[in-house]
Amino acid sequence: MGEVAGRAGRGRHSSLTVVLLEFLGSMNLAITLLVAVAIASVIGTVLQQDQPYSDYVLQFGPFWFHVFRQLGLYDVYSAGWFLFIMAFLMVSTSVCVYRNGPGMLREIRQFRLRVQAKSLRLMRHHTERESAVDAAGVGARATRLLRNYGYRVRTADHGDHQVLAGMKGGANRLGYLLTHIGIVVILVGGLIDSKLPLQIALALGDLKVETRDIPASQVPPSSRLGPGTLSFRGNVNIPEGQTADIVFLQVKDGYLVQQLPFSLTVKKFSVKHYITGQPSDFRSQVVLHDPRNDKTIDSTIRVNHPLVYDGYEIYQASFGDGGSKLDFKLWPLNGGKPLVSHGSVFGKYELNTSTGKRRLEFGDFRMFNIDQVPGADGKTKPRNLGPSVTFKLRDPQGVAKQYMNYFVPQTINGQLYYLSGVRNSPSEPYRFLHIPAGPHGGIQRFMRFVGALHDTALLRRVAEQTSASALKAADMHDPAVRTRIRESMVRLLQQFANGGYNAVFEDVQKRVPAAHRQAAGEAFLKVLNAALEGVYIDLLKRDGITRPTQQDWVWFQNAVPALSVLPFYGSPFFLQLTDFKQIQAAGLQVTHHPGTIVVYAGAGMLVLGVFLLFFLAHRRVWVRIEPRDDGGSTVLFAGTSNRNVMDFERQFAQLEERLFARLDKPGDGSS
Repeated sequence: MGEVAGRAGRGRHSSLTVVLLEFLGSMNLAITLLVAVAIASVIGTVLQQDQPYSDYVLQFGPFWFHVFRQLGLYDVYSAGWFLFIMAFLMVSTSVCVYRNGPGMLREIRQFRLRVQAKSLRLMRHHTERESAVDAAGVGARATRLLRNYGYRVRTADHGDHQVLAGMKGGANRLGYLLTHIGIVVILVGGLIDSKLPLQIALALGDLKVETRDIPASQVPPSSRLGPGTLSFRGNVNIPEGQTADIVFLQVKDGYLVQQLPFSLTVKKFSVKHYITGQPSDFRSQVVLHDPRNDKTIDSTIRVNHPLVYDGYEIYQASFGDGGSKLDFKLWPLNGGKPLVSHGSVFGKYELNTSTGKRRLEFGDFRMFNIDQVPGADGKTKPRNLGPSVTFKLRDPQGVAKQYMNYFVPQTINGQLYYLSGVRNSPSEPYRFLHIPAGPHGGIQRFMRFVGALHDTALLRRVAEQTSASALKAADMHDPAVRTRIRESMVRLLQQFANGGYNAVFEDVQKRVPAAHRQAAGEAFLKVLNAALEGVYIDLLKRDGITRPTQQDWVWFQNAVPALSVLPFYGSPFFLQLTDFKQIQAAGLQVTHHPGTIVVYAGAGMLVLGVFLLFFLAHRRVWVRIEPRDDGGSTVLFAGTSNRNVMDFERQFAQLEERLFARLDKPGDGSS
């Protein structure tokens, strides 16, 4: 009884194995997996991979960012589900080879010499005739004919009849094997070059993604990879004259530091520009030094012309600032002398201002800024706005505003302005402050005007002079009226200096009934404008200008709007870039993909296999010869082909015609 149960158990186990192998090796499963891989590849092509998470948040918004992150779409080719599909497809294809490979190989070797006459007569291409030639002559004739047409021939004597079997194009079956094995090899290479080991290490906690903005020397060992990493792709920016032996791998919302087995020194970086100012070509002169063998290589890396060394490929991927040296002035926006200082891009500096401590963080320096401006013919043309510097100003709570200031003034409607853009986050466009340039192109006159509006003593003196002139012109000599006008002017000027026109309008709404606000507002603006003109005239007199020109008044009209929005600038000072020394950095990408050779080998096998499958037909022909009592023979000729049936039909007709052409008379079979 136990023996019977054991056989039943083995039978169930065997049947389960057969079902599993049939499922894994089924065509439907393979096609489904290939479609899934194709869809994933399309996603990985359309959606730029391995970018910082902050870029994806800006592109898709918080909701879809989290959805796409959960699906692993930001690194499709290393996502767990994609690697699972690849591994499953590799297993499925391997099962196909395991199940069908031996049969294919047998079919290539076996000529099927025991084929029955009934089977031959059922073939689409067959013919049967009587011949006066004996069996030996027919066999000799058929053998020569088939060999002349490129067939390999085997014969078998079964006593009452002979069978000649011819075969060519047997490599067509090898095409099936090469195609499937090639797919397996490609998948193996893909898994070798995937981040599977990295993902496993992260899942086990052996590696931790670093998210802090700290120097590479301070990155802990738990976020570092040794030089023996199997496969990786990392980036590093190397300023001119500096050396690096690491790259940074973008992982999720942080990075890992990958140690290189060699060092790279950027001797010089150069970039060429189109007439529009856009870069046309950039290259790096680098020195690679390998301490393992003390080998040094000098090379120039260009876009699409990498340096290949010991399985590593070093590409020119980008360029940027390498810590340019900056000279600048900090002009206080509440009066006072400017602070002359020095710094560098990527530097962070603590500042003590009238509104508390601030931190100045330089982000980038750009030599070229191309903008499309309308020309005289109405068509837009590129214009270089010159160098610019971007920086952040962070308050004591850590909240930062971003700024972009241009080095030279820009011409707008025939007037020169210093431009300073400000925004609260990278997702917002810059809002620009337009500061009119002075008579000699400088910013000093505007800043002195700003300082004058915060000098209470000066405002009182100007208000006294302005109110006295106004009352004298009106032939009024009431001291009380004069005092009220003077105080109103001082209050309006201070409100304007601290809050712009908004502060003035808010004061009108608080102090004046609704029915009289419009009239009062117009009156206040007239008084404010007169007071501003008085401050400006006093400013010009201190410059030795007693009779302002038309150009001086145009400058005043351009300066007042800038003064009105200055309280919303968000900074206690204005940063003016006065000089710079540009230091460029080469953005290099280092890749190490040992699976590439495996993939190329698999691709070669796949291409060869597809060629054999589609362009080589597996053709078989049989000649069955049965001797007759009268010395003649009965000849049954049949053939089949798995491809190009029409072409085989023509060839079969030729073989038939030549085979039977000289078998009608005795003796012809030997000629």
